[in-house]
Amino acid sequence: MCPGILKNIILKILLKHLTIIVLLLLCTKSVVCCPSSVELIKESVERQLRDYPKSTLQDLYKSFFQDRFGPGHIVSDTSAAGNYLRHELNNTEIFHEKYYEPTGCDSNYYRVNLSVLKENKISYQDFFNAFLRSVEEVKPCDIEEWKEEWTFIESVIISMNLNLDNFEEDSKNIHSILEQGKYAIHHSKIYNSEYHPHYRIIERKIFEEEILPLVD
Repeated sequence: MCPGILKNIILKILLKHLTIIVLLLLCTKSVVCCPSSVELIKESVERQLRDYPKSTLQDLYKSFFQDRFGPGHIVSDTSAAGNYLRHELNNTEIFHEKYYEPTGCDSNYYRVNLSVLKENKISYQDFFNAFLRSVEEVKPCDIEEWKEEWTFIESVIISMNLNLDNFEEDSKNIHSILEQGKYAIHHSKIYNSEYHPHYRIIERKIFEEEILPLVD
């Protein structure tokens, strides 16, 4: 066999095994924050862009961090959270047509539209209790590990060649927030104006057992 051909075969084998080793290291570093598979990430991104075609990188990021951190970032005062929910419900007339949707690519949580309350599909108290119990289900994720996972997710998004509006600025802003030790971010202005997002994050098991049967 030609030495050049043999050399190329050996290099391909080494690269293949190196890739496997890198992925194993990523996944063994953290059980909670192990990067999900490339295909699952792509499917999640494609789903969001199908349902919300005006989504920016900022909006994609929000779905992935909600999947990892749940609703915990917005509940520090139960009374205030309840008052804000009632205010939002009483002052909102336009809701997106989807009652619910999974977050990120692991579907650890669901976004449940407040329209299920407006249409009396579930009582306010049952909905709010499900929301508060979902906060208790949040599994801590180290911010450094989340930074690594997001970098992995973002690289997959880049590989999809989506030509998202404002991509470079959004990417810089997200990494700036992460460098500050923070992770929460709002929806983009265009997403808010186009889709009127009014929802709360509910843990998957709670959603599937207590809410889904009432709204499906």
